[in-house]
Amino acid sequence: MKTFRVVSFFFVVRFLLGYPRPVMEMFTLPSFAKINWTLRVLGKRENDDFHELFTVFQTVSLHDTLHFEPADSIKFDCDDTSIPEDESNLVVKAAYLLKDRYRIDQGARVFLEKRIPSPGGLGGGSSNAAVALIALDRLWGLDLPQYELHSVAEELGSDVPFFLYGGTAMGTGRGTLIEPIDDISADHMLIVTPAIAVSTREAFADLNAATLTTDVRNHILPVCRTEAQTLDPLRTALKNDFERTVFAAHPEIAWAKTSLLELGAVNAALSGSGASVFAVFDNTETRQTALKALDDRSTWRKFAVATVSRNDYREALGL
Repeated sequence: MKTFRVVSFFFVVRFLLGYPRPVMEMFTLPSFAKINWTLRVLGKRENDDFHELFTVFQTVSLHDTLHFEPADSIKFDCDDTSIPEDESNLVVKAAYLLKDRYRIDQGARVFLEKRIPSPGGLGGGSSNAAVALIALDRLWGLDLPQYELHSVAEELGSDVPFFLYGGTAMGTGRGTLIEPIDDISADHMLIVTPAIAVSTREAFADLNAATLTTDVRNHILPVCRTEAQTLDPLRTALKNDFERTVFAAHPEIAWAKTSLLELGAVNAALSGSGASVFAVFDNTETRQTALKALDDRSTWRKFAVATVSRNDYREALGL
């Protein structure tokens, strides 16, 4: 694997210096994080073990980096030793799922530079998986239509399909039904991730959500959609139904949100089931002052970010 890391380094240098990239030999793609402007757990579904969700996804500028090149088999490596490199990793799962479904006799070598906290409620693993689908579709010359990639993404996880679209989008059902909406823009944001691993499974269990009938769902969803269409992160109250139980179980995460608001954030909310909290500021100066004030929280990872629009997302991934 040392050889691959060296090759990847020289490829990055060539790319930054403007040399032409080898066509389908080796290429690099960003894998952006997401936040949830709103996340409502409407109840349990009638016909499966999942919950009915309504969320507004948003891609942000924090990102991992994935390097791809041809190989005889599926090979995966990561610069973060806490990330599994076997078939429990969503990138590896995505590769084998695509390979098996379309009877591909090629392989791929993938190297992940990890920056998005994992776990953290920022969709890092899901983003990695979606970018792997996009990249391997290109590397293997499949040229699959969007709906085919979406179908594969649904099998990998609830957040994965969103990362085929990027920007701002509503997610319904398990979160896999994606409807892009007008992009929401916020240039002055902070993400804070305390060193706490929140179990999404336990977070759902703690909600004790009632079973949701179709009639109830059909009544609630139009209201959620209307609220989403007018969402303004500088003015709208941001709602995440996990906050009540996650904050009760992990007071440090609640304190992270309180701290950001006390330091001048206009708005703040939990992302996903946590532990990351994002905050929206109305100017760069206030954000930088807040970031500096959090220096003493050495166990919190902190990122200054901005939203990434759908067009910018697609351009970054070459879609």
